[in-house]
Amino acid sequence: MNLTGSAEIYGVIGYPIKHSLSPVFQNAAFSHLGLNAVYVPFEIHPDYLKEALYGLKLAGVKGLNVTVPHKEAVLELVDHLDQDAEKIGAVNTLKFTEGGTEGYNTDWIGFLKAIRELENPEGRRVLVLGAGGASKAVVYALVKAGAEVLIWNRTPEKAERLARTFGVRTVSRPEDVVKEVDIIVNTTSVGLKEDDPPLFDYSLLSEGQAVVDLIYKETSLIRSAKERGCKTQNGFPMLVYQGAESFRIWTGCEPPLKVMKRSLQPYGYI
Repeated sequence: MNLTGSAEIYGVIGYPIKHSLSPVFQNAAFSHLGLNAVYVPFEIHPDYLKEALYGLKLAGVKGLNVTVPHKEAVLELVDHLDQDAEKIGAVNTLKFTEGGTEGYNTDWIGFLKAIRELENPEGRRVLVLGAGGASKAVVYALVKAGAEVLIWNRTPEKAERLARTFGVRTVSRPEDVVKEVDIIVNTTSVGLKEDDPPLFDYSLLSEGQAVVDLIYKETSLIRSAKERGCKTQNGFPMLVYQGAESFRIWTGCEPPLKVMKRSLQPYGYI
């Protein structure tokens, strides 16, 4: 059974998923290259993840992106795990083949390509805010790039576990180190809502620092950083680059990055 006739099916799974912009740029890429394929969102409750993946594979789906809250849970549901995904402990890309389900992590590649557009992290001191699924890929990428990484999380135990995994350090308060770091990366959801309290005192930011927020809009952190002369980047570049790597894994084609980025301009990508 194939849901769209001869077209190949790809998609993204998460809960919730309606906010995802992945269908916008992935479908733009398929169309640009003339590929008979479609990319759709699938909202899957965590309680039914295993059954849903089985059903989607039977229905002819060729590949999936995986987002919150499934990135860690799918680790146990793949037949072949990419080395990077295994080290990170999270999967964001699935490829269904006759040989089984393959699991990859392209988040770390996406983050590394994105941050290098703003600042080369090699030899730089970086404060990572948060210790969730996205943080794993970010810290992995930064360590791989030769950065000195510090982690802060509202739940210290989570930060300590992540730090032990990648051999980095934790801090008890962001304020203690903000003035001493070159790059700050927010991997938390703080900033999605306009009334979210700040993660730290943003007035401590200094001109020349690089500030990255994985949320793909202008958050209060990014606004404050701009006001203080910092270099800034929101989550759009990482979103596109990680998706482009997934596209490459699924299709074997070179992803049309300019087309993918241009498709997101109506949503705020600059």
